[in-house]
Amino acid sequence: MSVRKLIIAQNLEHTYVERIRAVIPEWEVIVGRDREVWLDHISEAEVIAGWKKVMADHIGSGRLKWVQTWSAGIDTLPLNILKNHNVALTNATGVHAFPISETIFALMLGLTRKLHSYVRNQQAKTWYHSDLKLEIHNKTIGILGIGAIGQETAKIAKAFGMEVLGLRHSGKQDKYVDRMYKTEELNDMLPLCDYVVVTLPLTKETHHLIGKEQFKRMKDTAFFINIGRGILVVEDDLMSALQSGEIAGAGLDVFETEPLPESSALWELENVIVTPHTAGSTQHYDERVVNDIFIPNLKIYLNGDHPAINLVDYKKGY
Repeated sequence: MSVRKLIIAQNLEHTYVERIRAVIPEWEVIVGRDREVWLDHISEAEVIAGWKKVMADHIGSGRLKWVQTWSAGIDTLPLNILKNHNVALTNATGVHAFPISETIFALMLGLTRKLHSYVRNQQAKTWYHSDLKLEIHNKTIGILGIGAIGQETAKIAKAFGMEVLGLRHSGKQDKYVDRMYKTEELNDMLPLCDYVVVTLPLTKETHHLIGKEQFKRMKDTAFFINIGRGILVVEDDLMSALQSGEIAGAGLDVFETEPLPESSALWELENVIVTPHTAGSTQHYDERVVNDIFIPNLKIYLNGDHPAINLVDYKKGY
């Protein structure tokens, strides 16, 4: 009988690798980000943790049973191919809740308290008030997507005394959300918000969900924060809304094209804070994926069941 193989296409610390090996001592575990490390093993791999584009060419062998992504987003994976080959897919949803919610509030507070303006003033050695007047306390936040990130964001918002509005496809209530809206009610929700935060995954339904009509419905004093996916927003419409004063400003971690082209006007707009898709970066990332998701799922898988934590529903696309 051939040896069962696990590919971990990440440069994991030895400690985490040994924890995984302790669960599957009879398996061969291949570890490393570089394709030369795992390329010769793909056709024999039963489980892959960490996905690389070239791996799609080797799914047809029938050996692959489960893929664990190292990211929450799965829009770059060959979902139809994985589905047709009955490959279970789990993602890293949940590991981002702390760092991304911190980034969301860093952007909200930065825009509200004009820290981005003061950084520019500091670079120019300019002592200027910049018309600072806004507070975040007791305002209304609308969170589009109440998953792990949205829930943590809502929880923190309560510490600021904010009213929390949520958007969720199912409409299911959440303890930190004062009022929940369904996707088709988005336009009713937007005029009520002082901050609109996008944490949605990219699906057919959410592609270009936010465009000209939605920005028109927002307050001209509202701030827009996107840490989901750039393609959720019609970027030209966002640009127009920012340039015309239709909305007050934006904190953006994701863009339609990444890296953000040097020619993009978003770099220069004084009411925009740009971060380079780093909202989820944290020193605890690998630890959380391994300890909280992959090893518990691996134990379930060894018992003959589908991994249950963050199991992707191919029909929903998340």
